[in-house]
Amino acid sequence: MSSSMGTILKVTTFGESHGQGVGVVVDGCPAGLPLQPADIQVQLDRRRPGQSTLTTPRDEADRVTILSGVENGKTLGSPIALLVANRDARPAEYAALKNVPRPSHADYTYQIKYGRRAFSGGGRSSARETIGRVAAGAIAEKFLFETHGIEIVAWVSAVGTVNAPGVDVLRIIRREVDQTPIRCPVKAATVKMISAVQAAGKAGDSLGGIISCVCRHVPPGLGEPVFDKLEAALAGAMLSIPATKGFEIGSGFSGSRMCGSQHNDLFVKKGGQLGTRTNYSGGVQGGISNGEPIVFQVAFKPPATIGQSQQTADFEGNETTLVAGGRHDPCVVPRAVPIVESMAALVIGDMLLRRQKPLNIP
Repeated sequence: MSSSMGTILKVTTFGESHGQGVGVVVDGCPAGLPLQPADIQVQLDRRRPGQSTLTTPRDEADRVTILSGVENGKTLGSPIALLVANRDARPAEYAALKNVPRPSHADYTYQIKYGRRAFSGGGRSSARETIGRVAAGAIAEKFLFETHGIEIVAWVSAVGTVNAPGVDVLRIIRREVDQTPIRCPVKAATVKMISAVQAAGKAGDSLGGIISCVCRHVPPGLGEPVFDKLEAALAGAMLSIPATKGFEIGSGFSGSRMCGSQHNDLFVKKGGQLGTRTNYSGGVQGGISNGEPIVFQVAFKPPATIGQSQQTADFEGNETTLVAGGRHDPCVVPRAVPIVESMAALVIGDMLLRRQKPLNIP
């Protein structure tokens, strides 16, 4: 089972959803980076359960503990180990699922591949595993901003059939995103999104959605063609997030319906260096960043675990009625916003370190 990512900035997550805790080891972070638990906690607080009536009621504070790699408020250059304890784990709620694979979940595939699985909450396939990603991503974000002024902002741009167009990717900030629990900065769409999620929850159902993300001030030259192109690395990182089903960068699929004369990003001089008039490329050309904002979208499916009874089959193929227990999100996208930001930071941070020798920040 692969639980690691990165070439120089290496990240390994560990822990199960209803075990003692979850965490991450970050190796390759440059020495001398100012780092406090609060730098990490701010993103974990945006990801944690129980934030509003739109999320799972599981009550977890998700307080992070730095076990190694930091002394006197600065990184040492050695592996940084982070731990978050599970305080509200309830594995007994999943006892009825031991012999019944949940539809569209990882129960069946994990059992087939490994011959066993953590049936209490899905174990490693649970979204709780993403705590380690967010904690590591917060460190990567700190490094990116301190050394290059790179800013990463994600937001909910669709929930179900409700879309929120018109966000200015050059100016959007997290404070605007976090003004509502749905994490959509477009007020006209926010009310409709919240109503849709609440309706789905009351019906024992769930909704999918789309998260958009922009990475600003990324320097040109990041990416390792041909098989480690920047957009390929971003796609792989995003599609590794639980419940993701689609990724597109720049014009994405809509670009396939355009002519080259419309889609080409013509070059112009910007602030003393070359830039482009448009950004259909999404900030990446030939697998390498071109200095324009990196803009992409990630599609999330409706959560597989719902409150309605479902006619399915157990592992022996016998027909059965499944009524899932536990506590679950009717829509994952509000809590997935910091996960998308974190995975983008980890990819860009690793690419930045691959381009040059690790920095020793004074």
